[in-house]
Amino acid sequence: MTSAPEHPPAGEGAPARTDRRRTWASLLALLLVLVTGFLALREPVPYATFSPGPTVNVLSEFDGKPIIEVEDRRTYSDEGGLRLVTVIPSAPGEKVNLVQLVRSWMDPDVSVLPYDAVYGSEETSKTVRQQSAAQMTSSQENAVAAALTALGIDFDEGVGVASVDPEGPAQGRLEAGDQLLRVQGRRITDVESVTRAVRALPVGTRVRIEVRRDGRTVTEGLRTVGATDDPQASAVRIGVAVCCYDFPFDVDLNISQNIGGPSGGMMFALGIYDVLTPGSLTGGKVIAGTGEIDPEGRVGEIGGIQQKLVGAQDDGARLFLVPAGNCAEALGGNYDPDRMRLVKVETLKDALADVKAWVEDPAADLPRCTR
Repeated sequence: MTSAPEHPPAGEGAPARTDRRRTWASLLALLLVLVTGFLALREPVPYATFSPGPTVNVLSEFDGKPIIEVEDRRTYSDEGGLRLVTVIPSAPGEKVNLVQLVRSWMDPDVSVLPYDAVYGSEETSKTVRQQSAAQMTSSQENAVAAALTALGIDFDEGVGVASVDPEGPAQGRLEAGDQLLRVQGRRITDVESVTRAVRALPVGTRVRIEVRRDGRTVTEGLRTVGATDDPQASAVRIGVAVCCYDFPFDVDLNISQNIGGPSGGMMFALGIYDVLTPGSLTGGKVIAGTGEIDPEGRVGEIGGIQQKLVGAQDDGARLFLVPAGNCAEALGGNYDPDRMRLVKVETLKDALADVKAWVEDPAADLPRCTR
């Protein structure tokens, strides 16, 4: 005789089933929280990071050639180091995620900045590379000019078109980057000579402008209009600036295309000066530094100073030349003042004097960075 299966009394099985449902619901909720949290951690946040990059001794070689290569002029070697320093930024359009952000905040060698403070909304890796390459080219030319000026070697400057007013008569006729050769047959020797050649003409005069563009000489005829500051004075509504130099000998700077920007200018200028003068500027020691430079040798502030200090110290620098405008920030960097000394510089002349004094006496009284 088969008996019917027994059923638990009412009120005993229901709580067990309820408890199982609650357990599964709790596990599912925990899983959803974990998945959501994991995805949130991978979401980009509006920040960019700067990490220490490699340093380069500008007195050494790159790709089998001297980094500073001079033709038709006697040069001198130096066994020491003049180290150009770099930083590695997170790329435009590649915002860091929360995990990377927290890790960067905890690393004293890395700086974290709002993304919008570093990159514009339209910037891409390509546009940043192009801008960086253009800045490097300008920086190198300025470095040669500053070094030759410090050495008392004369050279000629060129004047070029820096900008064109889209509403002016030069629009579509002249281009930014054109080198100005002559205006109405008069040779252009400096920025002021452009203004002098045009401004005194009657408004509406057809003026002949000769430029060099992509290796070719181009002549354009433009009709002048009233100047924005004086409607009675003639203008062709272009911005002009020193654009190029005619040096008495060639100085080529060979360096990786991965390195760009203007901040290597001062170290290039020091290296060029060293290569063109007898003896050793460094005294065989390792010196690093950074700073934009203009043709007159004025040193300008740059970005990423704290990360550059880390890279310089790691590569053996014992003296670091800091642009005056970066001094306060530099003092907050993660470096050892007992291993590497910071010196404030405002001009190439300052930098040369400081390096020579330090090589002679590492305890010499030199300009200090202060907050």
